[in-house]
Amino acid sequence: VHVAESGGGLVQPGGSLRLSCAASGSIFRINDMGWFRQAPGKARELVAHITSGDSTDYADSVKGRFTISRDNAKNTFYLQMNSLKPEDTAVYYCNARLEVVGVGFVRYWGQGTQVTVSS
Repeated sequence: VHVAESGGGLVQPGGSLRLSCAASGSIFRINDMGWFRQAPGKARELVAHITSGDSTDYADSVKGRFTISRDNAKNTFYLQMNSLKPEDTAVYYCNARLEVVGVGFVRYWGQGTQVTVSS
């Protein structure tokens, strides 16, 4: 079982990026999933979360700018980030609770993807 992020990069302030988190392997389904980020010298923080019922929750700092969504057919989650600010610069991680064949529910972390917002 593997969870991996993609889509990070360098973007100017005010720009947009879309991050993806794909789960692969012997899984029945993805239950809930969250996007976290960690800036240098700071603790990892929850940015956005989506439940199996598609309820969403966001950190105050990203409300109205970021949108979390899921494509169950592709076992993939997304984080659409608009109006990016320099303070959004961080390594972004996905964390997914997966129902693994023969095991049950297990939570996995991706390896992280760097997002840098700078002019």
